[in-house]
Amino acid sequence: MRAALHNLGCKVNSYETEAMQEMLMAAGYEIVDFNEKADVYIINTCSVTNMADRKSRQMIHRARKHNPDSIVVAAGCYVQTSSQQVIDDLAVDIVIGNNQKNQLVELIHEFAKKNKKEKVVSCVDINDGVYEYENLSVKTTGEHTRAFIKVQDGCNQFCSYCIIPFARGRVRSREVEDVVKEITGLAQAGYQEVVLTGIHLSSYGLNENYNQVYRNQVVQEQLLALIEAVAEIEGIERIRLGSLEPQVITEEFAKRLANVKKFCPHFHLSLQSGCDETLKRMNRKYTVEEYKKGCEILRKYFSNPAITTDVIVGFPGETEEEFQETRDYLENIHFYEMHIFKYSKRQGTKAATMPNQVPEPIKTQRSDVLLGLEKTMSKEFRESFIGRPVEVLFETPLEMDGISYYTGYTKEYIRVAYKTSENISNQRMMGVMGENLQDDIYQFTPV
Repeated sequence: MRAALHNLGCKVNSYETEAMQEMLMAAGYEIVDFNEKADVYIINTCSVTNMADRKSRQMIHRARKHNPDSIVVAAGCYVQTSSQQVIDDLAVDIVIGNNQKNQLVELIHEFAKKNKKEKVVSCVDINDGVYEYENLSVKTTGEHTRAFIKVQDGCNQFCSYCIIPFARGRVRSREVEDVVKEITGLAQAGYQEVVLTGIHLSSYGLNENYNQVYRNQVVQEQLLALIEAVAEIEGIERIRLGSLEPQVITEEFAKRLANVKKFCPHFHLSLQSGCDETLKRMNRKYTVEEYKKGCEILRKYFSNPAITTDVIVGFPGETEEEFQETRDYLENIHFYEMHIFKYSKRQGTKAATMPNQVPEPIKTQRSDVLLGLEKTMSKEFRESFIGRPVEVLFETPLEMDGISYYTGYTKEYIRVAYKTSENISNQRMMGVMGENLQDDIYQFTPV
């Protein structure tokens, strides 16, 4: 049996797709490219935006066209938020919601036993008492040096623009021992760097409802305990984190984290807006002052840490004054990188029905302003490392102007290139960062 998989969406989705692929391989399936003819197609869907829903439907129907006689499996977030629509879709044979993906092989066999005449559905109400973490694991990943590891699922925040709590359910976390076991296997397979990620990593360690004070205390302790346990694994030399929220960053948290020598000082702190009034409408749980304090703490305990963020422009009700407030705030914080998103209505969220929706041309204008600011700040951050010693983990070969290089990343996730014709993939080197060579790739000289 030939199986093909297609992933849409976030790093958590990518991890789950890789886990499903390994299940199929263990069951004897041959994995082929999604554009090839296969007996089974698995689409791990996304539902973060209306466009993601649309792309999910397109990939489901593309799979059916590739082979009308195949088994088409739709799994994931779009399935969860639009279950009846997916169940009614004649192109889908097997429907798998979130927290059910570890049943993939069994559900395919069940469908085959029914002579492919009766649709198989495994989709629970993810928001009704689902607190058990779904056991999934990987032995290899799509990347050769860096492995993304899912350690948490679900979200209790209910930001007014976001559908994900309805797609992923309540918070639930993976046991430290289970994470360590998986990463130990990856280290033995040669991986040196891991990224701990989740749907809402700032809720790691929680498996039930909670208040904010309790949440912060638990997460700080549990997340630190997980990081310190991973740091003890032989072969793992670098540890990164997925997105965090500023409330998690305290003096004690940063101080203890700074003592983990394998930890990379690269923090993605979710912001969304630099205006308190906009944050309130978004139902974010912090103020701009709290966010700023978190950045100051990180810069106190880490030397020039890379701080990146997400920003939404054109959120309902955002005035020109509020946007300017955000723009000035972003420049004041001075980020390494910013991911700029124009607000997009998501059906089923509170923000979609809010008054004073911002016209598309204004969103585009504001986005362009912030993209220009991002380019300037990012360049300034990278160039602050020129002439400084850096550690690089090399990954891939690259040819520039007829010259062979190998590229890799510093702990701050700055991309550099070393002039060499040797294969140095997955090797770490100390050296000095030099001038910009091409497309934000900087020269590296070993020392």
